Amino acid sequence: MKAHFTQNRSILLAMILALTFAARVAQAGDAVTFNNQVAPIIYQNCSSCHRPGEAAPFSLLSYEDVRRKGKTIGKATVSHSMPPWKAEPASYAYRDERRLTDQQIAEIQSWVAGGMAEGDSSQKPAPPKFASGWQLGEPDLVIEMPAGFHVPADGPDIYRNIPVQLGLTEDKWVTAIDMKPSARAVVHHVLYFADGSGHAHERPSQGAEPGYSGMRAGRQVIPLGGWAVGAQPHFYPDGLALKVPAGSDFIVQYHFHPTGKPEVEKSKIGFYFAKKAPERNITRIQLPPHYSLFSGLDIPAGEKDFVLRDSYTLPVAVDGVGVSAHAHYLATQMKMTATLPDGQVKTLLLIKDWDFAWQDRYYFKDFVPLPKGTMLSAEIHWDNSADNPHNPSNPPIHVQWGEESKDEMGSISLIAVPHVESDLGTLNSELATRGRKLARDKMAANPELAKKVMRLLAD
Repeated sequence: MKAHFTQNRSILLAMILALTFAARVAQAGDAVTFNNQVAPIIYQNCSSCHRPGEAAPFSLLSYEDVRRKGKTIGKATVSHSMPPWKAEPASYAYRDERRLTDQQIAEIQSWVAGGMAEGDSSQKPAPPKFASGWQLGEPDLVIEMPAGFHVPADGPDIYRNIPVQLGLTEDKWVTAIDMKPSARAVVHHVLYFADGSGHAHERPSQGAEPGYSGMRAGRQVIPLGGWAVGAQPHFYPDGLALKVPAGSDFIVQYHFHPTGKPEVEKSKIGFYFAKKAPERNITRIQLPPHYSLFSGLDIPAGEKDFVLRDSYTLPVAVDGVGVSAHAHYLATQMKMTATLPDGQVKTLLLIKDWDFAWQDRYYFKDFVPLPKGTMLSAEIHWDNSADNPHNPSNPPIHVQWGEESKDEMGSISLIAVPHVESDLGTLNSELATRGRKLARDKMAANPELAKKVMRLLAD
C-alpha cells in the first residue's frame, strides 16, 4: 500500500504544480487552444506511435482524435507516464528525448480545464505525414517470417529461433532495424542475429511450428541488437553500423509470453543500410555480465530493496554512444555512472521508476569521451514485496535468475566505440575474459548454478 500511496501522492503533487502553472499560462494571455498550442505538442511527441499500424491503441492525428482522449492525455502527461521516457536527466543530454517541458504539460492541463477549444482555423497546423507505415521511413529491405508461430493461451514462456534468408549478394552495414509484430501482446522481446554461414534456414523445424527452440541461435552468429516491449526504433548515430556479410541468414530469437488467449505471430522486419562501412565499430559493455546470471540474483519473497552492483575499469579509451537496460517486473531503479580518472563522477543513466513495459535505448546527443582508466559502475534495485504494484506474484514468491517473465534478470549496458579503432580487439578480449572468469568461478563455487547453466545450454 505504501508504494501506491507514494505514487499517487507524486501524481497529485504534479497535478497541483501543473494546474498552478496552467493558471499562470491562462492569465498571461489568450486561452490555450488545440490549433495554437496543443497540436504542435501532440504531433511532435505522440503521433509517431499514435497512428494506424503502430503500437498505440488509438490515433492522435486530428483535433477530434485528441479532444476525444483529452482527459486521458491530461492525466497521462501530468503523471509523466506519457510520452514514455524513463531516463532522468543525466550528465550528458540524450538524442530524441520524449520528455515534455513543464510549460507543455501546463498548456495541456489548461486546454483540458478550459473545455478543449479547437481555436482559430487559420492557425491549424497540418498533421504529420509519415513516409510509410514504418517509424523510420521506408526500409531498404523488408522481410517477413516464413510462417506464423502459434502461441498457446497458457503454459510456460517460449524461446524460439526462426531463421530467414536475406538474399544479400554483398556485405551490408545495418544502421537500424525495425520490427512489426503481428501479435504484439505475446512478444516479450526478441534478439536479432546474422548467420554468416547462410545455412540456418536449412535447419529442420522442431515440431509443427517454424524454427527451433532454445536460448542459442547458433554456434557463430553475429549479434545485431533486438526489440523489447516499449522500445522505439533508432538509427545508430554518426554513420555507425553493424556488418552483415553477403549470403547471411537472419535469425529472430523470440521470447513469447502466453497471455491467456491464443495468438499467431508473423512479424515483418525492416532493415536500414548505411551507405558505407563505419570508421569505428560498436561494442557493448554490460554490467553485470550475462544479465546477472553469475552475480547472485536471488531475491527472497517480501524483500523490498534487493540490490546488485558491479563495476569495470576501462582498459582503453572509448566514446560512449548510448545506454540501455533490461530487467523484468520486479526491478525498480537502474543507475550507471562513470568515474573519470580525475575523480569526476558522471551519470550516464538513471531510471527511478523502472517499467517492464517501456524498455528503450538512450543515445547520447554527442559522443561521451571516457578515457582509459574510467570506472563504470552499475546499480540495480528490485522490490519483491506486496507493495510493488508490478509484482506478478501475489503473494510474493522467492525469485531467482531465469528466462520467464516471473523470473528475474538485469543489466545495464554502455554502447560504445573505441576512441582508436585498433583498441577494439583489446577491449572485446578483456570483456570476454572477464565474463568467462566470472562464470567459471561462480559455477565452481555453486554446483546448482552449474547445473542450471548446463540445462540452459542444452535447450
